[in-house]
Amino acid sequence: MADPDPAFPGSLFDETPAYSYAPADYAEGELVSVLTTQPLDRPLDYKAPPGGVADGAFVLVPLGPRLVMGVVWGRGRGGFDLSKARGINAVLPVPPMREEMRDFLEKAGAYTLTPMPAMLRLATRAPGLTDPPSMRKVYRMGEGEPDRMTDARSRVLAVLEEFGGLAFTLKELSEAAGVTSSVIKGLVKQGAVSEENTPRDLPYPTLDPSLPGKALTEAQEAAADDLRAGLRAGSYGTTLLRGITGSGKTEVYLEAVAAALAQGRQALVLLPEIALSAEFLTRVEQRFGAKPAEWHSGVTMTERRRTWKMVAEGGAQLVVGARSALFLPFRDLGLIVVDEEHDSSYKQEDGVLYNARDMAVLRASIAGAQVVLASATPSLESWVNAQAGKYRRVDLKSRFGAAVLPEMKAIDMRAEEVPSGQWISPALRQAVNQRVEAGEQSLLFLNRRGYAPVTLCRACGHQIECPQCDARMVEHRFLKRLMCHQCGENMPVPETCPKCEAEGTLAAVGPGVERLTEEATALFPEARIATLSSDLFSSARALKQAVATIAGGGADIIVGTQLVAKGHNFPALTLVGVIDSDLGLHGSDMRAAEKTFQLMRQVAGRAGRADKPGQALMQTYQPDHPVIRAILSGDEEEFWNAEAESRHQAGMPPFGRMAGIILSAEQADVAMAAGMELARHDGPIRAAGAVVYGPAPAPIARVRGWHRVRMLVKAPKGVALQRAVSDWVAGVRLPKNLRLAIDIDPQSFF
Repeated sequence: MADPDPAFPGSLFDETPAYSYAPADYAEGELVSVLTTQPLDRPLDYKAPPGGVADGAFVLVPLGPRLVMGVVWGRGRGGFDLSKARGINAVLPVPPMREEMRDFLEKAGAYTLTPMPAMLRLATRAPGLTDPPSMRKVYRMGEGEPDRMTDARSRVLAVLEEFGGLAFTLKELSEAAGVTSSVIKGLVKQGAVSEENTPRDLPYPTLDPSLPGKALTEAQEAAADDLRAGLRAGSYGTTLLRGITGSGKTEVYLEAVAAALAQGRQALVLLPEIALSAEFLTRVEQRFGAKPAEWHSGVTMTERRRTWKMVAEGGAQLVVGARSALFLPFRDLGLIVVDEEHDSSYKQEDGVLYNARDMAVLRASIAGAQVVLASATPSLESWVNAQAGKYRRVDLKSRFGAAVLPEMKAIDMRAEEVPSGQWISPALRQAVNQRVEAGEQSLLFLNRRGYAPVTLCRACGHQIECPQCDARMVEHRFLKRLMCHQCGENMPVPETCPKCEAEGTLAAVGPGVERLTEEATALFPEARIATLSSDLFSSARALKQAVATIAGGGADIIVGTQLVAKGHNFPALTLVGVIDSDLGLHGSDMRAAEKTFQLMRQVAGRAGRADKPGQALMQTYQPDHPVIRAILSGDEEEFWNAEAESRHQAGMPPFGRMAGIILSAEQADVAMAAGMELARHDGPIRAAGAVVYGPAPAPIARVRGWHRVRMLVKAPKGVALQRAVSDWVAGVRLPKNLRLAIDIDPQSFF
């Protein structure tokens, strides 16, 4: 056996039978195929260890001088001198990857044209999977008595008594009692508190699906019955749950979650902004009596490992997570909910390029699970699939309780007199003043982070750009920095022009939410103003707290970006003012109209969600634009029909297929030359009945110092696009100093 890598615990390498969660499919010495996370073109063959190994087992194998993690992917292929085959070093103490999960990774990889090692990395993104089960110290009520009682000690004992036999970590107990850790350790020494070692990765508290949920309206109950019926069928199906903002979609799909849990199956709820999900998690706890497992960038590495392992072992019934939660190793997945399914954040735009909405449908079809796609403004793809009968459709057409949809009006900016350097019209200012006087909240919405999108020298006209990207630096005045929203590069705001070196000539051009906050502060000096923008908070926890404070009435005016459009409930909010409704109507993005329509309807839906009527005012220079008219009329079906017809005539998705090719190099001519070479050898594309457009410099042609060239493949609906693109790219020899990314079903064209 090879010497163990010092990065791995020695106990895993003892000459003992393999760790067993499942019967061995391959006996000791049999040749097995192991897929690793390393960038190799195929799985490698290894000999099964003592005790044998199961299909799907997570293993450590030698690769050159290192030990790497992999998964047993079937029987070995052989075809070489078997005496040279190396053995599996260790079987990891986690359940084997199920066949349906391996099938999902293979099909998702084939669809997105992603190499399998990269797909496996998505499925193993939890720290410490190679570690043996670890222990941690927890604290309970002890049998002894303290020698003297202090206020701090009494608070510790009161917490332990209140929660009975519940065990706390040192941090949890100190926070709950409001004391330092030394107080608890002192009580341990005297026996008043007991200290125990327990396994770190424990199952999550049991959720009780039999607990009563909120009373549902007749329409909600009918919708919930439809979802329950799909789960009773015990097979795959997808339902589009389309409900206007404030109609109670969450309560309806939580009934579907309850039905899945009652069947003993697991459920997954995907949210587009998981860092802001505190309210949702509270609702889950109220509904089922315990908190679910979480999976997103805001949870600790320790908790990520616990979630991964408990999902695999069945110790987590419900996971609430970001898009990557789709790749968790569920033991028996019965339901996937994709909330706000239209949201663009479900598309992964770097690394493995996938759309979580589409992958959720794929995963459910393999697992025999149900999918609920929930949205007030569905994606055109989902709407078309429902119209075609591929998805069931369930509609909620009225708001819950006494709440009604907000009145929507346009403010024609051509008729408004707005001073130079200001953006809030007199009509909107008057409406906000009325709400402040009435003790109600207003939201001023502008989908631009920072203070100003452009910093311009008034002397020479120079615009400050990112040194790494072809993008303007955005001023963030609250942070006193210029920031690139492409690569994250930032710098202090210069005192002189970098080009002509003139002093005092740099000017902020255009509005961002910080500048809007400055204007609102001047216009409404008596109002409490809160700014919600992702870059203004140091952590997800701070952002959650800010949202909770606002929801509790801690602000009169909210100034925010699209962050505020995603499912938040501010009961006192009765006015939404959209500063620039025309912002998304221009450009070459085929989804511009759809995205604008969705965003405007979503943000307008924040108003009037309680018992007071709401109003949404949209500042626009184009009140007669078809999208603006559709938003104001509220006739969403008419909009979707018109948008679908327009796409159908153009052969664009979802009535046609597209693939983006992104070529990146440190020299622009290298990227362009590679694109020209691909364009000259497009035989496989033409043979499939598809067309190649480009190459052309990307709209943002340089990102992080790499020059980018884009190509676009457009094909009719029935074309085997992946095979054509794969054959095309494989048939052209490209330089080694070039990065090539293939984006099937692109959402962004930058």
